Amino acid sequence: MTSPVRCLLVDDELPALDELSYLLSEFEDVRIVGTAMSASQAMEEIVRLRPEVVFQDIQMPGATGFHVLERALKCPDPPLFVFATAYDQYAIRAFEENAVDYLLKPVSRERLAKCLGRLRSLLRQNEAGLAVQPKLEELLKGMGLGQPLVRISVEHRGRVLLLGHADVVLIRTEERRMLVHTRDAQYIHHGPGTLDRLEEKLAALSFFRANRGELVNLTQVRDFAPWFNGKYLLTMRDHAATEITVSKARVRDFRDQLGLA
Repeated sequence: MTSPVRCLLVDDELPALDELSYLLSEFEDVRIVGTAMSASQAMEEIVRLRPEVVFQDIQMPGATGFHVLERALKCPDPPLFVFATAYDQYAIRAFEENAVDYLLKPVSRERLAKCLGRLRSLLRQNEAGLAVQPKLEELLKGMGLGQPLVRISVEHRGRVLLLGHADVVLIRTEERRMLVHTRDAQYIHHGPGTLDRLEEKLAALSFFRANRGELVNLTQVRDFAPWFNGKYLLTMRDHAATEITVSKARVRDFRDQLGLA
């Protein structure tokens, strides 16, 4: 008899975890070995439990599901990833062209059964010594991890200026507008959108949601210090040495993304 597929479930919302766990329990050849509710916890459980498959939510506070995938690929025997997403625009096109599957929330049993069939096929390839990892790396490229081309549009003297993501120090909301800060200037973000959507677009890059209203480029953080109530205070590398507060709930993910012990 074939061994059950060992799965780890990752989602920051408990109802979503419970629902997926219930759906997977209907398949006899699936075994749920653990759950996690943050990117940092997910990595701990991947190392500890060594699952064959990780069902991973994309949008979570701090680090995203793509960051977990990027880190997991550095493990000696990385698991396969299935991403769960409520968004059907930017992600799904890339998933459909790669070995790793996706589930659109709310998850249906029929779609889950198809996904599990695909996973079993990939796991058999793994057992036969065929390389599945290059397909995972292809997914990373498709999702913008590696050498992405991302431009942030801002208003400048009646025209639309395109900024490279590396030039942006931080993005913040203020009076229903989004302000984009570079080292020596401040611009109004061009076009409709929310900070949530920008965070999603920049998730594969070095941007981190420090708090509800501010998204910072981690490569532009000069220094930081513990602050009151378990928060951190960041100093950015712009000419104004802007200070940003990392909320208590995001401190651990901030340390994880910087690789701090």
